[in-house]
Amino acid sequence: MQDKKIIAISLILIALGAGAYFYSAKGNIGGASAKQMEAIRVKAEKFINEKLVSPGTNATIKNIVEENGLYKISVSIGSQEIISYLSKDGKSFFPQVINMEESSQTSQASSTPSVNQEVPKTDKPNVELFVMSYCPYGLQMEKGILPVAELLGSKINFQLKFVDYAMHGQKEVDENLRQYCIQKDGFAKLDSYLNCFTKQGDASVCLAEAKIDSSALNGCVSQADAQFKINAKVADKSQWRTTQFPPFDIDQADNAKYGVQGSPTLVINGTNVDAQRDPQSLLNLVCSGFTTQPNECTQKLSSDAPSPGFGAGTGTAAAAQCGN
Repeated sequence: MQDKKIIAISLILIALGAGAYFYSAKGNIGGASAKQMEAIRVKAEKFINEKLVSPGTNATIKNIVEENGLYKISVSIGSQEIISYLSKDGKSFFPQVINMEESSQTSQASSTPSVNQEVPKTDKPNVELFVMSYCPYGLQMEKGILPVAELLGSKINFQLKFVDYAMHGQKEVDENLRQYCIQKDGFAKLDSYLNCFTKQGDASVCLAEAKIDSSALNGCVSQADAQFKINAKVADKSQWRTTQFPPFDIDQADNAKYGVQGSPTLVINGTNVDAQRDPQSLLNLVCSGFTTQPNECTQKLSSDAPSPGFGAGTGTAAAAQCGN
């Protein structure tokens, strides 16, 4: 969906444009009453719909609360919920706040490999895509790379992996576990499911369409949840590595190995690569990892970037991420 471009907009543009709008509308909003908070909500919602999302898209503000000296705003766009922040003086509006202390600790704990286009060569490339299942940009990358994985088939090792924290609530934790288990039955099942889920966003419909055995799937999900203590960690905030989001540790070792920070992150032959999201660019990039390229690498795929989020349209090729 085109509306997910809200996060990809320049922080400078947002801060300047939104700051001017809110300041002129409300002045200083520190210590706002319930009536003033409602006025803030209305003004913020109007600004987002008029300035930040695509025409025809409807964004609504579900909630405004005070957090760490800012107003935290929950913005609902379609099936997605995006957290943004407004300074109390009404001068700045931010799509995301990064905790500098936590970022510093993470940087000290592990060195982050550089992101580049130089892919090591191998006879059978390993392609690892790290996503959050409800991240609009992860969904965009999945829609772009699935035709590549389908075309190259067994000539590559393709694996869907998961960023080691979940930004989009319990539904994302559940969906990550579901997709992890579907992949255990092989790429064909995962491919069928994801081709449906990335467009419709309805797990029950897509499980039926992909003919996935629900009993076996539920058993795998329960086993994986117990093995990795997924929901136990969700419930116990003392085990969260950040103050905002619960961990999702199935692929935590590989997250640390490759310096994964957000969704999507693409790793080819052990190298974290910067990738465009249209199928043709992704085919070229994956094929650059072959020692000897197969004939499939000469085929032409679409050069149109898929839209972020759920849906079948096309969108911007901007390399936005969910996460740090």
